[in-house]
Amino acid sequence: MKKKMVTVLLTAAMVTAMAAGCGSLSDSGSDKKESYTIGIEQFAEHGSLDNCREGFLKGLEAEGIKEGDNLTVKYKNAAADMGTAKQISDSLVSDKVDLVCAIATPSAQSAYNAAMKADIPVIYTAVTDPVAAELADKDGKPVGGVTGTSDKLPVEEQLKMIREMLPDAKKIGIMYTTSEANSVSAIKEYKSLVKKYDFELVEKGITTTADVSLAADDLLSKVDCITNLTDNTVVASLPTILDKANEKKIPVFGSEIEQVKIGCLAAEGIDYIALGKQTGKMAAKVLKGEAKASEQNFETITEPGFYVNNKVAEDLGITVPEDLANSAVESFGDGN
Repeated sequence: MKKKMVTVLLTAAMVTAMAAGCGSLSDSGSDKKESYTIGIEQFAEHGSLDNCREGFLKGLEAEGIKEGDNLTVKYKNAAADMGTAKQISDSLVSDKVDLVCAIATPSAQSAYNAAMKADIPVIYTAVTDPVAAELADKDGKPVGGVTGTSDKLPVEEQLKMIREMLPDAKKIGIMYTTSEANSVSAIKEYKSLVKKYDFELVEKGITTTADVSLAADDLLSKVDCITNLTDNTVVASLPTILDKANEKKIPVFGSEIEQVKIGCLAAEGIDYIALGKQTGKMAAKVLKGEAKASEQNFETITEPGFYVNNKVAEDLGITVPEDLANSAVESFGDGN
């Protein structure tokens, strides 16, 4: 009986040792693959924000974090509604995701407010002015576990381009959402620069998508052209604005490539896929434990590119100056 008991004990000890050995191998990382679950909260459905999301996933993949491999993505869209954005933020925090990618200023603010007490990092993109949005201090440092990339508009380059294309224009119109910090910040910069290029700025504030149609009619009756911000509510309704502007033969200038593709005359804008990639690489550092969100200042893309829609120019009877045409990163409407 004693002999049998010793044998059982020895066998148990060997199994335990083998299990411990296997555990050590797994902990060493030689046969264990790290995986992540992230939430992507996008404020509205339109081309530039979609491109941010696409670029963000590409940026993660470039760092070895790939959806369907070692990455699970929970994607939700707020349809330009702040109440929905809050619900999404709370839901992602409740799900205890490893990180939230917030696309556009309202979603970034909502996600950070929900996530900061849960110690879940937030990486944002397409936030025009992180300082005005209270996501960073005046030196660009994060206010907490939140950082990302800014799509700050190249306002002066845009005004210079508009003046070259419309030498006789006097009044520029801008429609914006009064509750969006990014739009209020951009309006302020436009105000400080329009006189330098001999323009008068005509503003039209809105609160919801339902305001866009009437606001567009009013604005188009007062201006020679419209320039578009990165305002999410306005951009989501851009086709409506373009239809009304085309009827009156009034040019609309965009803020990035997707807007020019769908009918804006031109833009001095940024590449939102590239911006998203930059954001994805910042997020990868956080997921891998290489740097905390609170340790990374927000980043920007510094060089805008000129995009033009030649078909729109032709329809409006506008000649694109040769120097601008030759500098175009991409042009549309001529067979593209």
